[in-house]
Amino acid sequence: MTLNTQLSPCSILLLAGGRGQRMGGQDKGLIEWQGEPLIAHLQRKTRPVSDDLIISCNRNLEKYAPYADRLVHDDEGGFPGPLAGIRAGLKAARHEYLMVLPCDVPRIDAALLHSMREAASQHPDKPMMLRHGEHWEPLLCIIPVALSEAFEKAWQEGERSPGRLMRKLGAIALQCPDNDPRLANLNTPELLSAHNTESD
Repeated sequence: MTLNTQLSPCSILLLAGGRGQRMGGQDKGLIEWQGEPLIAHLQRKTRPVSDDLIISCNRNLEKYAPYADRLVHDDEGGFPGPLAGIRAGLKAARHEYLMVLPCDVPRIDAALLHSMREAASQHPDKPMMLRHGEHWEPLLCIIPVALSEAFEKAWQEGERSPGRLMRKLGAIALQCPDNDPRLANLNTPELLSAHNTESD
């Protein structure tokens, strides 16, 4: 897939700054799946979409650096959660829109990335989140960078939930099929193992 000039350019933020509790404290983005770190799968899927690829990470910066144009990190210690990484990504983004993806969805594909951008372009002033059934996926989203101040204000007021904040900002949904395999969160050793024999 090549850059689509009909859609507004977007920066991409890959979230890899978490504590990795479900992985026993391991740095999740660097855990191998099908012979590569999870972050490598996401980098390969997203690289054709953007010339501004950002990774949010709080450790092992030298290992993440080859996969990104730039690295960002939380401005508070103690792994304060994904909203901290999103704030950092919004501040760093070079384009008008920021696509956010977690590092543990290696089965996402080019068609879904394109659908996300198309859906976001229909409502350019609102966040767009994926949803399957009634379940929102706030870490699979596109955010207008113009909303950076609103994110900052909410953070200063104590908000820590990206999904709740984006719904308050009038988020639109891109509806995906129930149990869409492309949205599989491989965030435990058991899930990694269960999906390991399936094609990437």
